[in-house]
Amino acid sequence: MQKRIVEADVLVAGAGLAGITAAIWAAREGAKVLLASTGPICSGSSFYPGTWGLGLVGPEGKEDEKDLAETILRVGEGMADEELVRFLVSGIHEGIRGLEEMGVSLKEAENKKEKEFIPCFDHKNRDWHGIIKESARPAFERELKNLGVRELPFTTITDLFTEEGRIAGAGGVCLGRTSREEFLQIRCPSVILAGGGLGGLFSRRLNTDDVTGICQYLALKAGAALVNLEFMQMMLGFITPAPKTIYNEKVFCCSEFSDPETGRSLFRDWDEGELRERMGIRSTHGPFTCRLGSGQIDIRLSEEGRKHSGGVCLTYKKALKEHQPEFVRTYFQWLLKEKGLTIDDPVQIGIFAHASNGGIQIDREGSCKVPGLYACGECTGGMHGADRLGGLSTANGLVFGKSAGIHGAGYALALGRKASGGFGKTSWGKTRILGAERLLERLRQVNTRVAMVIRSQEELSWAKGQIEEIRKEAEDFRESFETLEEFAEAVPDGGKEYIRTRQLEGALKLSEALLGAIGLRKESRGSHYRQDYPEKNEELGYPIRAGWQEGKLWLSMEKPRCKD
Repeated sequence: MQKRIVEADVLVAGAGLAGITAAIWAAREGAKVLLASTGPICSGSSFYPGTWGLGLVGPEGKEDEKDLAETILRVGEGMADEELVRFLVSGIHEGIRGLEEMGVSLKEAENKKEKEFIPCFDHKNRDWHGIIKESARPAFERELKNLGVRELPFTTITDLFTEEGRIAGAGGVCLGRTSREEFLQIRCPSVILAGGGLGGLFSRRLNTDDVTGICQYLALKAGAALVNLEFMQMMLGFITPAPKTIYNEKVFCCSEFSDPETGRSLFRDWDEGELRERMGIRSTHGPFTCRLGSGQIDIRLSEEGRKHSGGVCLTYKKALKEHQPEFVRTYFQWLLKEKGLTIDDPVQIGIFAHASNGGIQIDREGSCKVPGLYACGECTGGMHGADRLGGLSTANGLVFGKSAGIHGAGYALALGRKASGGFGKTSWGKTRILGAERLLERLRQVNTRVAMVIRSQEELSWAKGQIEEIRKEAEDFRESFETLEEFAEAVPDGGKEYIRTRQLEGALKLSEALLGAIGLRKESRGSHYRQDYPEKNEELGYPIRAGWQEGKLWLSMEKPRCKD
């Protein structure tokens, strides 16, 4: 195991769309940029292989910006920050132009006025695009190379170092594909976190394994706040065949769901007219919400899914096989090409954790209010609320990635690298928890049981006991060493062990924050459904923030900022 010191002006942790955008703009500002990614460059949810495309929506023109912003705020049910929403909307078109200038190919709809192109939870068609990943990768790689961005693929940022309350650097582990493990000490005055959402807290998730939530944990430890953690998107996905493939919600009204053991319809007890109406509404949005009349469909699917670990059976009606709108036809063409499945193949389906609507609280500059610390993309929160319009996660990465890159570089260049350093007293790289991977999977199973679609105080109380047991076992199996050299000599695959240890520590703290927010929000709102509090409570119409002070987690519900 090797140890290496690296210097940069700006470190970007995460190489999906948001992280790459931040790295590009920081380099354009003249900063020396280091781009680290747990997986390869061009990874994370932006390049998730289980979906047919990466949608990107924006206002149809300047005159549509006001309506789009107002729609985001309405759909967010009071949980979105108005200033961030308006900043997001105003920057989307420029972000799209930036992609095109780099040579990224964007798919345009042939029949863009078809209702299937209306974004999830929206009420009208917008300016719709689909990012073609095959063109995005080489375009991004070319731009990063031209700008001299130094890449660190297969490198996990495990620690942030601070001096006098500001960022001084970071620690990480580079596993690589062929080289030996390396422990990295990175001296830099500015860090941009862009590591994706909280899907890694769940065993059943529509995320790649490099989306762990560790960036949120690092931000929390450094003194940043988290917001809206309880608002996570839960979606249907394939269990077999082609596991973790996202189901296309536009075909809900032409889908039939049945018990895998008896073959009987899951909704046989529903009135036919009521079922048709709910399925029609459910066909307009991908994630679960209790805000619309379709929520009972997901609740029923969740209840049945608990009885059948292999999922419930999905088949399609004859009408869909005979007539497919463009959006749906594109999906089935992709499904055949990439997964080898036809519309007639039997599928078993279930509820998965998908995207996070909340995360690190930032301002329009991407600042986390910790000097030198910035964030962008799905690891952040505030620009979305209780529900999120489809296609805006991509827009978020472009708009706030650019802002974080520009301001992160500006801060670093104004301060200078000489202000960073000082690693002598850190415990970095000298501890491990035996069996961390096993404990992490146990924790994920707890979250999958209690924090998906159906939530209740009874289940939360059970989960709290489980988490305490996991935490106690983790501490019982913790080993610490005096020096990094001693650690490296005593621990085979020490880099991997250290990454697993940090991931478990982060997952425990983030699970505590997530379940704490779920418990505090004693109501149902948007993507958050409490079985014991099924109605929305207007008195609880404020975001929940989480922070960490003196080794303890705190949670508070406060009135959102609003700008006239």
